Amino acid sequence: MVRAEGVRKRFGVTEVLKGIDLEVGRGEVLCVIGPSGSGKSTLLRCINHLEKIHGGRLSVDGELVGYQQRGDRLYELREREVARKRAEIGMVFQHFNLFPHMTVLGNIIEAPCRVKKVARDEAIERAKRLLDQVGLAGREDTYPRQLSGGQQQRVAIARALAMEPKLMLFDEPTSALDPELVGDVLDVMRDLARSGMTMFVVTHEMGFAREVGDKLVFMDDGVVVEAGVPRDVIANPQHERTRNFLSKVL
Repeated sequence: MVRAEGVRKRFGVTEVLKGIDLEVGRGEVLCVIGPSGSGKSTLLRCINHLEKIHGGRLSVDGELVGYQQRGDRLYELREREVARKRAEIGMVFQHFNLFPHMTVLGNIIEAPCRVKKVARDEAIERAKRLLDQVGLAGREDTYPRQLSGGQQQRVAIARALAMEPKLMLFDEPTSALDPELVGDVLDVMRDLARSGMTMFVVTHEMGFAREVGDKLVFMDDGVVVEAGVPRDVIANPQHERTRNFLSKVL
């Protein structure tokens, strides 16, 4: 579902991704860990072309992200085409990013109705099913400010799922939450993984990575330092840098 080949990204003269190679199979859960500034979130944002790469190739479901190949050259897609492809990828941010002036229901149905032109009644019916799925049935008329952080994040997940994405990206979805609210969000993500959704998760939740992840990638300073089965990487890291990092977070 996702393939990165020698992906590079820089901001000014600072190179933050230095040749990333990784793959995520259809239905797999890839968890990415690493210190702040290692390039994890930047890589995530490159996958749906919120950030443009400066080298290598990045594809989702067999199609290049943000570009089209003609002969030996790559041409950047028009913004409308990028937006169409981006609509197939759900993204859940660290800080929810809900529209504060809209109800929970309004937040969830906005994109399906505007972007995919789904009939309003159909969008509402799906939104109610998704709210039930994330444990928030009956909260359709609530505004984000009336919800806890954990509840807002679950609404954000429902909003992403309302677009029926082929891939879900999670950018440290629990790091802004109080500790007692983390569990409910992780439970929703576990259920989503069991349903067969392909997931790319940047996280500090080692228990979730060990239990749910099919693959674990440790990044540092813009490179993949170590990758493998989560239980193996966490229990028996092969690289000194991985061992140092895990000794501080476990």
